[in-house]
Amino acid sequence: MAQKLWEKNTQINKEIEKFTVGKDREMDLYLAKHDVLGSMAHITMLREIGLLTAEELELLLAELRKIYAACERGEFIIEEGVEDVHSQVELLLTHRLGETGKKIHSGRSRNDQVLLDLKLFTRTQLKEVAEAVEPLFNGLIRQSEKYKEILMPGYTHLQIAMPSSFGLWFGAYAESLVDDLTFLQAAYKICNRNPLGSAAGYGSSFPLNRTLTTRLLGFDSMNYNVVYAQMGRGKMERNVAFALAGIAGTLSKLAYDACLFNSQNFNFIKLPDECTTGSSIMPHKKNPDVFELTRARCNKIQSLPQQILMIANNLPSGYFRDLQIIKEIFLPAFDELKECIRMATYIITEIKVNEHILDDDKYLYIFSVEEVNRLVQEGTPFRDAYKEVGLNIEKGDFTHNKQVRHTHEGSIGNLCNENLQLMMQKVMDGFDFETVEAAEASLLAESSS
Repeated sequence: MAQKLWEKNTQINKEIEKFTVGKDREMDLYLAKHDVLGSMAHITMLREIGLLTAEELELLLAELRKIYAACERGEFIIEEGVEDVHSQVELLLTHRLGETGKKIHSGRSRNDQVLLDLKLFTRTQLKEVAEAVEPLFNGLIRQSEKYKEILMPGYTHLQIAMPSSFGLWFGAYAESLVDDLTFLQAAYKICNRNPLGSAAGYGSSFPLNRTLTTRLLGFDSMNYNVVYAQMGRGKMERNVAFALAGIAGTLSKLAYDACLFNSQNFNFIKLPDECTTGSSIMPHKKNPDVFELTRARCNKIQSLPQQILMIANNLPSGYFRDLQIIKEIFLPAFDELKECIRMATYIITEIKVNEHILDDDKYLYIFSVEEVNRLVQEGTPFRDAYKEVGLNIEKGDFTHNKQVRHTHEGSIGNLCNENLQLMMQKVMDGFDFETVEAAEASLLAESSS
């Protein structure tokens, strides 16, 4: 059985080992390729400060690239008896290169190793989330433009209130996603700082070049204070979780609207048949299960920040094993959210709308404000106009031509979708994913010679 990084001569109780390791080996598979990437940057720096020879570095980088490729192919495993991804990578290098493989841990602790892995994993996932949101945003904008002339009732308190439009409805969720990605970008910026070199949270007596590893890995900057670098464990995940929860909240509300509007009592929209399911007893049913599951999953994601908060709450500075548990709820959340985004994108693109909702006179009263405003523009004081229309409604004498003339920014007649598209492009550009992509590609491709 492989020795653990920290193991000496005392053998740990097997039940204790099982309890303390928990799901770490399973969770570490999420981090594997990022651990390899971090090791490549670290040993490149070790060569620069004289702790590795050029030949050793070349051998190590070549093997690490092979391990990275195995991770990409889904072939990397953590062997039975090996504690975590860090141990597995070092074990593979030692098997292949002998004593040279044992040198990669110099100047590192598992603490800053896992901090780095989490940062590299998270920024990759945030990029994928942002890039998944963009097609949903574009689909909403297209639908908003396509149906901008089609009116629908607007509601307050679930009572018909004022005229709305499908242009407004689709566009509202598009703008919500702009805000969500702005928040996501802030989380990305907090994440994209280099903790490597902080070791166990107190630095190292080796003359580590943290500026070099920061550049090699494409970070915006480093976490300068080594104590704070360790304090950032849990805080980074919580901040990112809040950003994910923002997107999840938008999707959940959209899913709720769609389920409601798809019901026969509303009949505002029709979801694509292939996105509905039937009943085991009622032949007529077409249930909006995809959006119902999206709503539930997104509501679960919205609980993630609170779960992380309660795990890390009231811990003093320094590392504690409590933080390990965060990985179990944090790492899988990205795939779940991306799946919900993809489902919503497909359905939104295929939704059909009822273009004749307001033909039904039960919606006539939503035009009462339009009539009040018409009277005011003709010179009637607002309070008198309001009373006149109200009395006509009470007597059953209210009529209106079911047309609206809204012109101000963001209204039915002036959706400002072009502005939303510019805002979204500015947010996406602000992530600067290209810098990270270039750094990682260079690290994987370059020769140390």
